[in-house]
Amino acid sequence: MRLLHTSDWHLGRAFHRVNMLDAQAAFIANLVTTVRERGVDAVVVSGDVYDRAVPPLAAVELFDDALHRLADLGVPTVMISGNHDSARRLGVGAGLIGRAGIHLRTEPAACGTPVVLGDAHGDVAFYGLPYLEPALVKDEFAVEKAGHEAVLAAAMDRVRADLDTRAPGTRSVVLAHAFVTGGEPSDSERDITVGGVAAVPAGVFDGVDYVALGHLHGSQTITERVRYSGSPLPYSFSEAGHRKSMWLVDLGADGSVAAERVDCPVPRPLARLRGHLEHLLADPELARHEEAWVEATLTDPVRPAEPMARLTERFPHTLSLVFDPERAPEDSGVSYARRLAGRSDQQIAEDFVAHVRGAGPDERERAVLREAFDAVRADQAVREGAR
Repeated sequence: MRLLHTSDWHLGRAFHRVNMLDAQAAFIANLVTTVRERGVDAVVVSGDVYDRAVPPLAAVELFDDALHRLADLGVPTVMISGNHDSARRLGVGAGLIGRAGIHLRTEPAACGTPVVLGDAHGDVAFYGLPYLEPALVKDEFAVEKAGHEAVLAAAMDRVRADLDTRAPGTRSVVLAHAFVTGGEPSDSERDITVGGVAAVPAGVFDGVDYVALGHLHGSQTITERVRYSGSPLPYSFSEAGHRKSMWLVDLGADGSVAAERVDCPVPRPLARLRGHLEHLLADPELARHEEAWVEATLTDPVRPAEPMARLTERFPHTLSLVFDPERAPEDSGVSYARRLAGRSDQQIAEDFVAHVRGAGPDERERAVLREAFDAVRADQAVREGAR
């Protein structure tokens, strides 16, 4: 069976205020063409179909168009909700839509109930594990302590239990939306850290033939059977080095996996430039970036006059301007934004405690901070789901 694995469409999202709807429509068209021309038997979409719980109308219309085009091809599609989606909204009409071959899996309680498709070699069971917010699903999975590993392990126990009841030789595919150990994140993914831990080990998914992951925006191979497709379009300049693609996966009669990357159309390359303004404007080596979306970091000791206007004369698609002035070694001045860059909410809070009283929090206080951040995240998830 040939699968096309994709995820993290983020329909409705912009890129530094650039409307990406046309680029997202071009991706959908490319996806449909790939399904038709490459003999795809099933499409799997591993979450974050939308960028937010209540997407704009234009994004909903594009999603509706995608569903109609996939249904018209007669190729089954299995989708799960991600941490950006409203599971309840995405799942509306799932039963009716399923009759057209579009299978939406947004309910945690249904993790162990697969979509079963067949080929010449027998059945393939597709298990959809939507994003599982630990604080909201711990009772469903009867875990004592809310954490990503615990709830995913419990969900996978249900998957394996169902597989054990099926005919020998039944192959299995799991769709999951999670941060798996070994994955490389970017700046454009929403933090899903709970209890100070974001990642779960790949071993949680042992016992199935292929795991189609979503959440991280870079295409990557965790193991030969566990892969991220990544987002089809860039959503931050941290993705400048990404090759945007989908996985074309051939699932053999014996459950073996062979995977090939299929490139997605990207409207412009990304470029991160750094240096003095005059150097960026004059360096002939930078000519190849003149049509790219550009993030420019200026290192001039003194901020130059009208830097954006001057940059856009050479790089008309400059979207982000950052100032990181060179300083003498004795100059320890660092901007507040730079001090916070790359630090989690937990780390920032602990640093604040240390700054105010001269000593950082102890283990009990760290636990209180973690619980507070987890409670806020869970409350936000409830509010988004209810909107």
